[in-house]
Amino acid sequence: MRTRSGRAAARGRAEAPGEHASTGRHTAGRTVGGRWLVLGKDGRLTAYARTGDGLLRWTELRPGGPQWSAPEFFPVDGLTHLTVVQGADAYVHFLGRREVRRADGSPAVDIVHAIQYQTGRPVTEWRSLGNAHQDRERAARFGAPAGAVSGSGRVHVFARNAGGGVMLRREDASGKWEGWQDLKGSQVKDGMAAVVHDSGRVELLAVGEGVVMRWQQESPDGAFRREPNVSLRVAPGTVAALPTGPERATYYWAEPDRGGLVAHRPGRSAIPLGGAPDGEPVGALRADPAGYDCTVLAHRDQDWQVLFAVCGTENEQAGVRWSPTGERALGAPALALDGRGRVVLALIGPDGRLRVARQTEAADLSLGPWTRA
Repeated sequence: MRTRSGRAAARGRAEAPGEHASTGRHTAGRTVGGRWLVLGKDGRLTAYARTGDGLLRWTELRPGGPQWSAPEFFPVDGLTHLTVVQGADAYVHFLGRREVRRADGSPAVDIVHAIQYQTGRPVTEWRSLGNAHQDRERAARFGAPAGAVSGSGRVHVFARNAGGGVMLRREDASGKWEGWQDLKGSQVKDGMAAVVHDSGRVELLAVGEGVVMRWQQESPDGAFRREPNVSLRVAPGTVAALPTGPERATYYWAEPDRGGLVAHRPGRSAIPLGGAPDGEPVGALRADPAGYDCTVLAHRDQDWQVLFAVCGTENEQAGVRWSPTGERALGAPALALDGRGRVVLALIGPDGRLRVARQTEAADLSLGPWTRA
């Protein structure tokens, strides 16, 4: 079944009714992949998490907070993975790996897609993007999706195939979905990271056995070119990407041998950042408080404690000092700028509830007290 893009669907109707949220009280069981704290065009933040059978959503009641809605629940059956990506138009795209059982007990796996067009509005119905494999056994080994939205608003979906390579499915200029393309690769692990540059070009990084693989578009919405492999050891599932310069990204991940985090820019050596990550991606955000271009980082350690750090953008070699926040989290923390331009750190607490801390007026970019939604 072909999914309509945000652009194509919006032309067809102002809003898609989708699945309506439950108003009952729900608590999260896990975080979702990607940037799960996003800013809408109306200046309000939205946070997402998962239960065992659906999606949870919290929405700021007004730009800058501090009050949030109660969690809204959207039922989704069969999801094993879910990631969130947002385009420049502020549409939020949900990409999931769905696995259901056939009558004979064998698994049927496909990639599904849904959209939220505006802050607080319904989520569209979940539509299938299919599977790159026709063979049932190989299709069952299809991996979890990663995604990006190009500068023109075209959604790109990446997933590991059964042979360990990377598959791409994306929208064309009219908003229709193209077929699956094989980008090649070898022994790729789940947990790829995609980034969109200022030009609108998409870049992808994937982790293999002792190597990092990278693809980038030669031009916006163009073909992908594979770059030479780089011999680096990366803990699978820990990679995060952040645009940090003109057509340049910094990747952050956990190093499996020494256990700390590192920063890496293609063509340069990895920079140790310390920390004691537990296997989740690091949260990364670029901000400029008082005209100071800095990178804000947050991660969960092996005791589930969340730590926070600030450094000059592309100046990690000057040192990164991690500060404990005093909070524990179920999964990876998230970072975003709110409607007033303040840094916001969000996490899902062990009780399954959303917790949020905001930047204070202090010059050192410190965080204020935590609030619970």
